[in-house]
Amino acid sequence: MSEEAKTIRVVLADDHELVLEGLRALLRHEPDLKVVAAVTDGETLLTSVRRLKPDMVVLDLRIPKIDGLTCLRIIKEESPHTRVLILTAFDDRESVREAFELGADGFALKTEPPALTVAAIREVFHGRMVFPRLAARHILQRQRAQQRMALTPREMEVLALVAEGLTNAQIAQRLVVSQETVKFHLRNIYQKLGVSTRTEAAAYYYRYLADQS
Repeated sequence: MSEEAKTIRVVLADDHELVLEGLRALLRHEPDLKVVAAVTDGETLLTSVRRLKPDMVVLDLRIPKIDGLTCLRIIKEESPHTRVLILTAFDDRESVREAFELGADGFALKTEPPALTVAAIREVFHGRMVFPRLAARHILQRQRAQQRMALTPREMEVLALVAEGLTNAQIAQRLVVSQETVKFHLRNIYQKLGVSTRTEAAAYYYRYLADQS
């Protein structure tokens, strides 16, 4: 049976019975989705995952006994082929960051329409990362911050001067270095920021870095 035709076996984990019942009722009408377990705490979740080896876990981070982040870490260690969709009602940036770093395959908000959660389950199962707008914005901001940290102080100086519109010769004169040194820094800057032209580098600087330099 092909992946597209496969029935996706799902374990639901949420500490609210009403949420579980709502999700189970929602998925019951989807022919390619089958709920094999619905649990309200982390201990039962891990037992279910070990016994059933599901394709997907839909996981609320705020579950008792063993918290969602710990469950996520253990699932990824013990059952790396099981994909995990984090379902949360909380705009908790730190939890989003930790879940992302622990290998969560996607995020969905409880406040979103149910159809989006169903779509997210399918997307994540087929290997496509899914993030609600708030989570995506946070992750993008974090990536930008990491890229900025990757630039050396001298590279930041060169980038700022590029953004001012200075030529390589003018930058070299301003920084009292050779033009070859400026070109060397520019190559590193382009590679780190994922850009290929001065215009793109300048646009990147003004969009993400100008207020931090």
